[in-house]
Amino acid sequence: MRTLFRPCAVVLAACAALLLVSGCSSSGTDRVQIVVTTNILGDMTRAVVGDAADVLVLMPAGADPHQFAISAQQAARIERAALLIHNGLGLETGVQRQVSAAEDSGVPALSVGERVGPINYRNSDRPDPHFWTDPARAHRAVEAISARVLEISGIDTEAVRGNSARYLTELSTLDAWMTQRFATLTPDQRRLVTNHHVFGYLAQRFDFQVIGAIVPSGTALASPSASDLAELATAVRDSGVPTIFADSSQPDRLARVLAEQAGVHVKVAALHTESLTAPGGGAATYLEMMRANTEAIVTGLTLR
Repeated sequence: MRTLFRPCAVVLAACAALLLVSGCSSSGTDRVQIVVTTNILGDMTRAVVGDAADVLVLMPAGADPHQFAISAQQAARIERAALLIHNGLGLETGVQRQVSAAEDSGVPALSVGERVGPINYRNSDRPDPHFWTDPARAHRAVEAISARVLEISGIDTEAVRGNSARYLTELSTLDAWMTQRFATLTPDQRRLVTNHHVFGYLAQRFDFQVIGAIVPSGTALASPSASDLAELATAVRDSGVPTIFADSSQPDRLARVLAEQAGVHVKVAALHTESLTAPGGGAATYLEMMRANTEAIVTGLTLR
């Protein structure tokens, strides 16, 4: 009987070993895992990484970066990440606790906003996290992401460098195109009123004047007072802006209230400012979002 069982034992051991190898391979644990908080940075990271690693983006399409939360499973993925990429500068308040905990536990992390030359909100000492509205700073962001990804052990550096070079060229093309489109606006037309302060970087880069925001804060979570609305209504009347811009993911009720208080006909136009859309939604990638916003701004500010 012993001679019969010995070969079987060998076969069973071999099968078990094969199952273990197969299990490891199918689970993908040998793949580099990169976790990104926002979908705008996620799009940039995927352009840089390509197939060289797995990229998990925590923020769903159309979500508010100030509010979105994550599951326990996603939080566990952060803890196991080879790299955690986040915007920083106070943007991701809904997941800041998990981001901080991961950094404290030694997870390699990159706060992109700190690498692009951040500015403060107007009349404030708080940093403005919305740097991506300036394509030149988006270029810096991608350079920072690429440099950090290249430090990951086992990454395909040749692929990452090639992907990064191609995407940086696309960003330079975008920058030149936006400069050309905004050049069609006169200085008097380069005035913006938005539902909250998002375009400080764009204004600085392309010489716009931000007349004001309906919500006097960097987050749409705040609410304007009656005096805030009255003051901004006066500014709208005095400046003669033909369009107020509201984020596409936020209701435009406040913008319409302001339009009524201004006592003049003011159009409310939607922009994609803080989140990408699902495919087919008009802003599924960063490049698509910036082109759509540029066209909407030029069209909105030339209405009479």
